[in-house]
Amino acid sequence: MSDGAWLMPPDQFKMLDNEFHFTFDPCPCPRPEGYNSLSIEWGESNFVNPPFHKENGIGPTAFMRKAIAENQKGKTVVLVAPTQSYVNLMLEAGAELRPMGRIRWLHKETNMPCKDPSPITAFILRGKL
Repeated sequence: MSDGAWLMPPDQFKMLDNEFHFTFDPCPCPRPEGYNSLSIEWGESNFVNPPFHKENGIGPTAFMRKAIAENQKGKTVVLVAPTQSYVNLMLEAGAELRPMGRIRWLHKETNMPCKDPSPITAFILRGKL
């Protein structure tokens, strides 16, 4: 594929489609010339396989934001995206996720905050007493 697009295997797509009954694909492959799924209304139940890397300055974050906006209109969105294996490990263990923002970690020797903090998530595994 010349544009670097990857398709979900049909059996995995079917499993999701059987549950969510998709009515729209905002990221069709191949994508029609001039098509911009970020500027149109999505369907009632959407399967979204967005670009995993920036293309023409637009990356996965833009699709995440659009998915949130469409969901706030009452639409169902199933968006697939790469995830670090340790995140899936924590999800499979039942962890709660809590966004912590961009924590400005302090250097252990100088106590100076880092200059370019990354977004941090807390993974909470509660004890079962």
